[in-house]
Amino acid sequence: MSEIERTAILGAGVIGASWAALFLASGRSVTVFDPDPNAEASVRKYIEKAWPALEELGQVGHATRDAITFAPTAAEAVRNAQFIQENVPERLPIKHSTYAEIEPELSADAIVSSSTSGLTLEALQQGWGDPSKLILGHPFNPPHLIPLVELTANDATGSDVLNRTETFYEDLGKVTIRIKKGMPGHVANRLQAAVWREAVHMAIEGVASVEDIDKAMWAGPGLRWAAMGPTTLFHLGAGDGGLRAFCDHFKDTFNGWWDDLGNPRLDEDVINKLVDGINDQTQGQSTEELSAQRDKMLTAMQKATQHLRT
Repeated sequence: MSEIERTAILGAGVIGASWAALFLASGRSVTVFDPDPNAEASVRKYIEKAWPALEELGQVGHATRDAITFAPTAAEAVRNAQFIQENVPERLPIKHSTYAEIEPELSADAIVSSSTSGLTLEALQQGWGDPSKLILGHPFNPPHLIPLVELTANDATGSDVLNRTETFYEDLGKVTIRIKKGMPGHVANRLQAAVWREAVHMAIEGVASVEDIDKAMWAGPGLRWAAMGPTTLFHLGAGDGGLRAFCDHFKDTFNGWWDDLGNPRLDEDVINKLVDGINDQTQGQSTEELSAQRDKMLTAMQKATQHLRT
């Protein structure tokens, strides 16, 4: 059980608002800072929409949405906070200036976890006098519904920070992985990038429409990957022989496919083709409507499988 009760959110866009909803649902207090004058209204609106899903998933208990406050500065937001989730824009000067502001105000046992999706921990640490309180805790959007958090620590991280962070996230119902070697994009985003690269390649080569390529994913491997990862699934693909037998049988096939994979670039022509394809697919549905549909499906899938996870 995590000892953390007081949390703070720095940066209250979609990711920060989602974290705020989850932290509140767990019964913890939340203090939010974002320089946008409309931040409080947008965060409260987001939490209002997210709360029914959190209730449906059994994550609310006796928590209240009233345990949230909004601070005028980042420094004020982190005072007395035990855990700070940093979600400011993905630009090092902004992150470094935020760290310089909050570092003198942090309590002795505070942890600062960055949601960065593309920057390395080493780059973030350059903005600190003493980076021992900083860890990388990258979620998947939306954090209040997708369990994954990717954790990165190194020799400059405090000796107990990784374990305490992992305990805190797991207490929220998250699934954590430990990244042993920092790489841009971490693990899950690199997997996404690899799959999307081939999806883009097939679309611009005219293999199938954007809609049908998306459909091939959610109705095919995506459904299996929601249960188990690709290596485990291939381990099951050859019966009792397991992964060794699978690789012996399919190594030439996969080597040929890998040699034939595309290497597209997102230039203006490619972007226009993809945008036309997604417009055909969504048929005028707004991003808000599509997000609501996504979240309903994610909630239903989480609810259906949560008792099967060990």
